Amino acid sequence: MRRQHAAWLALAAGAALIAPLATSAAAAPTAPTPAPTPILKVGKAAEALKTKRGKIDVLGIWAHPDDDAGFITPCGVWHDKYGVTCGIIMATRGEGGSNSVGPEAGPDLGLRRENEDRASHVRSGTFDIFNLDRVDFFYNTSAPLTGQIWDAEETLRRTVRIIREVQPEILVGSSPSLSAGHGNHQYAQGRMVWEASEAAADPTRFPEQLRGTGAVKTWQVKKILAGGMTTGTGGVSAANCTTGFTPAADNPFTVAGVWTGYDSPYTWAAGNTAGIAAGTGKTWAQAGREGYMAHATQARTKLTGAYNPTCTRYGVSSSRVPMQPNSAAAAGNDDAVLYGATKADPGGFPLGSLFHVDAPSYFAGAGVPFPVKVTARAGKGLIGPGKVSLGVPSGWTVSAPQSVLAITPLKSTELTFTVTPAAGAAVGRYQITAAYSGRIGAKAVTAYNDTRVELTAPVEGRFQRWGNFAEYEQWAADHDAWVGGRSAAVGQIGAGESITVPVVVTNRTTTAQSGTVALSAPAGFALDAASKPFPSLAGGASTTVNFVLTSTDPADAGGRQVTIGITTTSGAGTSSENLTMYLVPTAVIPKLATAPTVGADFPGTVLDTSRLWEGSACNPAGVDCGAGSTATVGWYGDDLYLRVKVIDDKVSAAATPDRCFGHWLEDSVEVLLDPRGASLDTSTTFKLGVFPFTDDPTGANGNGVDGPCWERDADNHQGFATGPLAATVKNAPNAPGVVVKANAPRAGGAYTDGYYTVDVKIPLADLPAAVGPTSPAPTGAQATNSLDPSYLGLNVTPYDSDRLDFIGETRLAWSPFGSQQSEPYRWGHAYLADYTPPAGRATVAPKPILPDTALQGVASPQTIFQSATRGGTISGVQPSQGLKVQAVVLTRKAVTMSVLAAVPGTIRAYLWQGDPKAVQVWNSSCVGGDPYGFDTCALPKDITAAPWAPDMGGHVLGSKTVAVPLGRSTVSIPIDSATYGKLASDSQLLVSWAQRGISTSRAGDGVDAWAFPIETFSNRK
Repeated sequence: MRRQHAAWLALAAGAALIAPLATSAAAAPTAPTPAPTPILKVGKAAEALKTKRGKIDVLGIWAHPDDDAGFITPCGVWHDKYGVTCGIIMATRGEGGSNSVGPEAGPDLGLRRENEDRASHVRSGTFDIFNLDRVDFFYNTSAPLTGQIWDAEETLRRTVRIIREVQPEILVGSSPSLSAGHGNHQYAQGRMVWEASEAAADPTRFPEQLRGTGAVKTWQVKKILAGGMTTGTGGVSAANCTTGFTPAADNPFTVAGVWTGYDSPYTWAAGNTAGIAAGTGKTWAQAGREGYMAHATQARTKLTGAYNPTCTRYGVSSSRVPMQPNSAAAAGNDDAVLYGATKADPGGFPLGSLFHVDAPSYFAGAGVPFPVKVTARAGKGLIGPGKVSLGVPSGWTVSAPQSVLAITPLKSTELTFTVTPAAGAAVGRYQITAAYSGRIGAKAVTAYNDTRVELTAPVEGRFQRWGNFAEYEQWAADHDAWVGGRSAAVGQIGAGESITVPVVVTNRTTTAQSGTVALSAPAGFALDAASKPFPSLAGGASTTVNFVLTSTDPADAGGRQVTIGITTTSGAGTSSENLTMYLVPTAVIPKLATAPTVGADFPGTVLDTSRLWEGSACNPAGVDCGAGSTATVGWYGDDLYLRVKVIDDKVSAAATPDRCFGHWLEDSVEVLLDPRGASLDTSTTFKLGVFPFTDDPTGANGNGVDGPCWERDADNHQGFATGPLAATVKNAPNAPGVVVKANAPRAGGAYTDGYYTVDVKIPLADLPAAVGPTSPAPTGAQATNSLDPSYLGLNVTPYDSDRLDFIGETRLAWSPFGSQQSEPYRWGHAYLADYTPPAGRATVAPKPILPDTALQGVASPQTIFQSATRGGTISGVQPSQGLKVQAVVLTRKAVTMSVLAAVPGTIRAYLWQGDPKAVQVWNSSCVGGDPYGFDTCALPKDITAAPWAPDMGGHVLGSKTVAVPLGRSTVSIPIDSATYGKLASDSQLLVSWAQRGISTSRAGDGVDAWAFPIETFSNRK
């Protein structure tokens, strides 16, 4: 509970006003007469276009609610101790995620997850969460796919609009590199941080935002905390926790931290399960962790005990303002991350000053000189005279310090230095520092900043990047955002195949170089040559040397990584790189003599699908799951046939037909097909998830009592693929002609045969592109192989769960690699003997068809309230003056608005009771406890989720969505006497407006928002 929480006290007082409405009809005649319901009126509105948008100091950008959970505690400390305001940009509301506590899915789940996020942050003083309304589509590891689905330009436009509105000094995110995993993460909290910071300061980007209704100004972010390393030693477990911290030798970033052990304004409730005395202050570590665990839909469990403080640290990825080096005492302070941005740097430069150092290229060669520029500008007054010097790694040389007469606010001072790395310096990332020493009047002042360069070998040979690896490196180069480093060298080969291995040789010296490239391969592989020469290569030029690598055993089961060593030798020295090659299994899929009967045996190729790629090991193997699991595969006509046998003992939870999605949470089988064998992500593939049984006692799904169901997931046309729901999929059907038969006899929670079977017929016409014709089967010899062959990408993956709560445990596959559900290059290679696709079948997949599950901000009462009362547009969309609300009348039968529309559009109106900033997420029996349910006094009751559907925990008392034509209209929300009574307590009318509706991708749809308080006019006499 909070020591003083006026909003909660007011809510409690309001609840007392409506308590008499619940008087029982069986009450005695002599019972006191209920107090009359006050007469109500609608007060003056707060309107987004007329509310001054407050400044936000530190703004984080993330992809999904709960990605930002680590931001809660630092913001709590910064807000409480230093008066700093945090805000959040959230790309999606997580509508594509699971729901562990309720039936909500799609936009309804988006409402619930938005509230979980708001509730998790509200106690830290973070009230502003801006949702971009992007669709939360399937799990992937592709930033380019995310940009395609989200409409990269519109996503950037909205993000830039928000930054220009709230003018943050600091942006926070994470690494943009491929190591960030989920493609949505790479894009939102990785790339968008850098792209939006750059674009927000550029007047040529989205100039429509700089004029007209709701015009904003360009804005320059001062610091970026996104992907910088925090490795090192030292520091203390107390206030100013980074005191004495030294970054690791391979960490070229300045590190700043914040101690989470400070007392928050919240206290422990009486009778709490942690056994802590009532009224004892909670640390920010405690309050922040309670918020961290608020995402109940995502299977996070409520924190019921005490949580120990830690030091949360950030690597400073980029800074345009002075900061303190880790060698300085002030760098250990818990507000050091704010220096130069929201607080004046202790060195003495006035707040608003710039001081930064930049190299024109991130890459440099040993022994090759390069320029470095230092830029300085005073926030106010004059700084100087003084000197600027650079610090470089030991053994490097740098030009002499330069004198500066004065640094002014009117024009930046720019100084250029020459840095020369040591001739024999090792490859790696290095820090270059800039320092100023001078005076302001009689006062001595200093300034510090740093940057990074990556030293490569003078002549470097690298495996040629491809696909998303190459795209990432191009993006990093385009935005000078190498904070996440370079991509790994990754390739793939099928058992018995021969492939080209291209090595790109780059000469970073100033003179011509020649030499050799040598490759080494482990047993089971052969190369066309151990080494090859490259001719005289001019300084700054590149060339490609191609090798042929052959896997010598077509019967190799694959499922493992092998290392190919690359060594490049020249007169300037040597360079080396290890290429990680995924060895995947291969198989010939035979043409069958006749079309099999689905559900019966047939003589196809048998694949071993028993190997673990993720989750718990089968225990015991061959009984629980694993050994003995197979898939028999063949083709006939234009159809692929599979008979999958899955060893299993215990039966998992059974999905109802309307839950025929998320097959990885239950016993199931997935068939994954990449028709061209070249997909960079699963958006151009076909993936079928099959549940062997369901909870369907009436057979309503059309597959018999408790029969199987199937769905396409995370592919070119995802959604329900069987039963009545198959017709609801966008551009249905998505799997016409697919036939499934399952045999899963079970009793007493066990499979009676110790296994189940799933038989599937898949028309190859259902795949997004033509299959093949594939190359001849690999032989293991380069002389008889097709070089870089064509094949059908194939995997079969059984999922196992022994639980009844829809939580998966074990994942098996024919090609058992982690992340294979999102990375087609990790699937096996299938060769269809004698198959030729029908003439005219497309060889390029169309754009993916995804369900539009994104909740729009204009349909979220909490977003509407934020926009109206705190200023700024909904979801970063351009504002509109296209609607005027001329009058609002509240009677006992309706709330009616009279409006005048200059353009057609849509009004969404909500009657809301209580505080819209956040709704309670947990049940709590604690007397006088926290209003959001974070206190725990009784188990297990207090660890359950608070009621939500169908009215956002009882807060939505009525709503209306109306298409409004040009001119005057009325919009009315009918109410009854009970609703009228509830409106007497802490209620308001929340209204959004969107011209012509609003889409997830179209730019220019104007929006506005209003919050009308409902007030007591007088008491009835």
